[in-house]
Amino acid sequence: MNETLLRELTQADGIASREDRVRDVVVSHLRPLVDELRVDALGNLIGLKTGTGGPRVAIAAHADEIGFVVRHIDDNGFLRIQPVGGFDPRVLCAQRVRVHRRNGDPLPGVLQPGTKPKHLLEAGEGKELRLDDLFIDVGYTGDRVRDMVELGDMVTLRRELEVMGDVVVSKAMDDRLGVYVMLEAIRAAGDISAEIVAVVTTQEEVGLRGATTSAFGVEADIAIALDVTIAGDVPGIPGDSSVTKLRGGTAIKIFDSSHLPHPHLVRHLRDIAEEQNIPHQLEVLPRGGTDAAAFQRARAGVPAGTISIPTRYVHTVNEMASVDDIQASVDLLAAFLREAGSRSYAYEIPGEG
Repeated sequence: MNETLLRELTQADGIASREDRVRDVVVSHLRPLVDELRVDALGNLIGLKTGTGGPRVAIAAHADEIGFVVRHIDDNGFLRIQPVGGFDPRVLCAQRVRVHRRNGDPLPGVLQPGTKPKHLLEAGEGKELRLDDLFIDVGYTGDRVRDMVELGDMVTLRRELEVMGDVVVSKAMDDRLGVYVMLEAIRAAGDISAEIVAVVTTQEEVGLRGATTSAFGVEADIAIALDVTIAGDVPGIPGDSSVTKLRGGTAIKIFDSSHLPHPHLVRHLRDIAEEQNIPHQLEVLPRGGTDAAAFQRARAGVPAGTISIPTRYVHTVNEMASVDDIQASVDLLAAFLREAGSRSYAYEIPGEG
């Protein structure tokens, strides 16, 4: 595993519509792998690697992580926040954050609930935590905070990447892991006949917005999204609800609530994995979606699917993935790129073709 690359990707901060820092990191690694590079109106980074007559294959992975923007500064300097992306408030208490100012270095802060501390609670006073209960303390007085912070400033969670045995843990694995797999697979695939359009999309966490516009402009023949998925092989989740398992290999998506992957494309991915002994599992995700949904619906429609990286504790600062599962995802995508165009995914009228 290229730990240096993954560390650079996960430690770059960027919520939906503020992906600039992430894009800057990706540019330095994608530029040597493609022939053209551009940024569109929504901030999607699009790299084109020309082929030799093969199909145009779009690969999409999103740059944005979940986070917040400042929505209010009270007289005491405490910040109230607007979530940008989906959070479970139970995993946010006492986390450390960065408040990104328009001018100057980010301010460190702590995310706390606006409730009595445990020492002062009376019997029966505890209540279910809501996102609206949370505030940020940056350690300055009200006037000082107003001089430094503006409404709309980006807030991101702070957590370094850690290597723990055969797993990696960090914030923003969703979806910097997908970006990592994209870069490493393009590198591993080498010179191929297919034309590759690598799209590092924006604003996925708020509704696949960057993918929607980029898919319209790219006009792909085939599309593969790269994203994390739930690895629910942990206490408290029944086995039939685990979706995928850590160390079970890369995940080939069968279903999620945003799209039904093209069955012929799914079959092709499964055949490649079986023929090349790439560890893999099948993914049925009851709720959630990926950029493949936007590409599937673009213009007259595109055969699309998703390769997922099983990840524990998604949408927390401790997103955990297996090094072997990450590598299996790289291997599957690289192998698919080499074979792209070897099969048709067209539906046929019975008795014809």
